[in-house]
Amino acid sequence: MTEFQTDPAAIPVTRTDWPAARRIIRSLYPPIDLFEDIADPEDWPLLMSAEQKTNPRLAQTIGNLDLVPPARRVGGEGASYLMAPFTHTSTDRPSRFSDGRLGVLYIAEDFETAVQETAHHHARFMAATDEVPGWTSQFRELVLRVGADLHDIRGSGDTALLGEDYAAPQALAAVLRGHGADGILYPSVRGEGACVGLFYPDLAHDPRQGRHLDYHWNGDRVDMIRDTASGDIFRLIPPER
Repeated sequence: MTEFQTDPAAIPVTRTDWPAARRIIRSLYPPIDLFEDIADPEDWPLLMSAEQKTNPRLAQTIGNLDLVPPARRVGGEGASYLMAPFTHTSTDRPSRFSDGRLGVLYIAEDFETAVQETAHHHARFMAATDEVPGWTSQFRELVLRVGADLHDIRGSGDTALLGEDYAAPQALAAVLRGHGADGILYPSVRGEGACVGLFYPDLAHDPRQGRHLDYHWNGDRVDMIRDTASGDIFRLIPPER
């Protein structure tokens, strides 16, 4: 690997303040009551211990809370959207900056970038499972604030960090985590904007629900999205690279 991939000191740190960033998630995941209703995370372990005696499925719903340091946990309205990516992890679902053992919260700076990113990954899933063309899964848009000092790889010129092979970016993220970094600021691989991969949930704030969306799979890619409230349909044009 290059020095840029292994030496945190070689990577600039940029203050990233996005007042209306976007994240798009599948609509099938309901809020987690513990995160939403109990605002003080310090109370969670005791409540979980008591509740699990009568509700053995609680741990499955909440996930592995130990993966988030107590000081970095968030609670209250919308907290599920911030906590769930860190407590529900699996090596069967690796991502660009994680092998699946630790969570990452991926957020785009604008709606168009978020759509392009999620459309790409949804298309990969649809192709892998040999799904027939048509309107498929429902998604929800989240609008939230990002405020963090992040290691900025937008000007690195290191194509290995943005390719389809995640080995190099996962290795970089592991090194950065080991040096106490909060996350990575990087250019969107699918859209025209930028994205962040946050290592902790307390770096994003005030998530609120935006639009509900349907994605259309044409057998090759996601070519259209539909606003379920208005019925408006938008065609997706792949960005030129």
